Amino acid sequence: MILYIHGFASCGLGNKSRLLQRHFGEQQVLAPDLPHGPLVAIAYLESLLAQHPVRLLVGSSLGGYFATWLKRRHDIPAVLINPAIAPYLLLEDYLGTHRGCHGEVFEVDEQTLNELRGLHRPTLGEHEDYLVLLQTGDEVLDYRHAATYYVAKDVVIEQGGNHRFENLADHLPRIEAWAGQHEQESKTPS
Repeated sequence: MILYIHGFASCGLGNKSRLLQRHFGEQQVLAPDLPHGPLVAIAYLESLLAQHPVRLLVGSSLGGYFATWLKRRHDIPAVLINPAIAPYLLLEDYLGTHRGCHGEVFEVDEQTLNELRGLHRPTLGEHEDYLVLLQTGDEVLDYRHAATYYVAKDVVIEQGGNHRFENLADHLPRIEAWAGQHEQESKTPS
């Protein structure tokens, strides 16, 4: 099963999760709407991991940041799509009231930034499995930050595109093959 983790003010069921569901099967992709507080979102994701046999994390933008945090506690390969590296810095410019994808109102305040800061991982483990998909045309995040942070991992940099990651469907066979390879490696005794 795949756990798809959406980005800031987005929804679980969107273009990326629908593409994943079409490719892997609707019943094979969990795509929840996350609560807006970072620590509440992490607790919710942890509860889903405890309830479901998740074999792959797929996180987009802020969801990539959350997937990186979860990877520290769980031995689950992660695919990251234009992931945020330091959202507590980016969201300083977004302090105030926002609307989520379903029209719900939520606040980004200093507590939000502090919770995000607390989830930051300065370094990654040597044996953590990540496939990182980046597009140079991302208008929200500088792809070079993620390319540097995940440099020792499997990183794909595609010219052009945008923050939503154009042409994700073209990468689904790569994601499937990569996930299968890393799932097999985790079952092989050392």
